[in-house]
Amino acid sequence: MAEVPDGEQIVHREFDTDQDDPATAVAEAVADLRGEATTDIATMYETVDHMIDHLFSTPPSKDAQVQVEFTFEGYRITVDQDGNARFVAVN
Repeated sequence: MAEVPDGEQIVHREFDTDQDDPATAVAEAVADLRGEATTDIATMYETVDHMIDHLFSTPPSKDAQVQVEFTFEGYRITVDQDGNARFVAVN
């Protein structure tokens, strides 16, 4: 897990792992954190392609505890296979 610099805030969200388009849910969360519309931010697929979709649609065993971590629109985002996500603003 990445270290968080002093003074940075971690925002936690939980996503439904059964939803049709989990990458859209992550993009919507980022847009909400930025106070923007989803149409004003980059496309998730340019950043992580379908990795989040695959994480939820064909998850590994729970014992694997898989995470996907990436930077998108000014946030370091970690998404766990159970749907928990953390967003940390990066400078």
